[in-house]
Amino acid sequence: MLIGDVARRSGVSARMLRHYESLGLVRPTGRTGAGYREYADEDIRRIFHIESLRTLGLSLREVGSALDDPDFRPSELVDDLIRQTRERIAAETDLLTRLRRIDAARPADWEDVLQIVALLQALGSDSAGKRQRAALSSTQPNAVPVEALVEAVLGEADPIVAGALRWALARSGDGGSALLGEALDSPSAEVRERAVRSLAELPHDGATALLRAALTHPDVVVRRRAALALGERGAVDAVPTLIDMIVDETNGADADAADALGALATRPAPAERIATALVDRLAHGALGPAARRRLTQALADVPGATASSALVELSRDEDRAVALTAAYVLTLRAP
Repeated sequence: MLIGDVARRSGVSARMLRHYESLGLVRPTGRTGAGYREYADEDIRRIFHIESLRTLGLSLREVGSALDDPDFRPSELVDDLIRQTRERIAAETDLLTRLRRIDAARPADWEDVLQIVALLQALGSDSAGKRQRAALSSTQPNAVPVEALVEAVLGEADPIVAGALRWALARSGDGGSALLGEALDSPSAEVRERAVRSLAELPHDGATALLRAALTHPDVVVRRRAALALGERGAVDAVPTLIDMIVDETNGADADAADALGALATRPAPAERIATALVDRLAHGALGPAARRRLTQALADVPGATASSALVELSRDEDRAVALTAAYVLTLRAP
């Protein structure tokens, strides 16, 4: 079969067939009387083998080794091709993400594009100072889309930079709430905590709804962060979790929880609910003296008759520290 016929049947151009021949990959078995290349069936099969191996990403040099070296072992080369392909996919995915973010920012001209690219690069910098400056600059018009800020804050370990990113997110609208809500289900505990901390600083209804849902989250850190944030927003849904925090006294969170309860109790309706919940916990929970003392201290900031009656009862508690705490609180509440 002549080279033109081979090219038509194989889909490999005559020019490429000549290139294969120059590299020693495939040589025509014979020549016609006029000196034209003549390919046998075995040559054509080899051409198809070459093309098949090229579809896997092998270079022509690697193709030659695979076909001609009897000691060639494909496993190592295939592993290397898998690694290279993964790296290429990751790089292309990263490029696609950046392009989508630039498009989401709706740049008006190339100057805007360059500014967005610079901010995105700064957000991924190894320098904490550069990341912080980028976060503080990201609230400017046509800066970076909210998706980039969410990704940055979820991966930020530096507390100062994280604070700047949360500040920027809070000023970017409610668009980040849904993305942060998805991050609450991350397999990483650090990402979940960063997500709930960021939601706590978003002053929007969407963030509040996600924080309410987080009160039943399986991660206790997420539940507690959500309860503290909801307490600051006046949401009585957080009361049971806040009381649990006072009882457990984990990493000093009991003081924050007591403060949140006190802030909630400044209004009559929540105050009565809080007082009832504290009394019920004291009456029905199998609590040690330290936990009872903390709950007694929490009652100090809760106005109303229910709290006062409970303190009178606690002033006669069998634990001296609890009784003295309740008696002292009563003196502060006396008219």
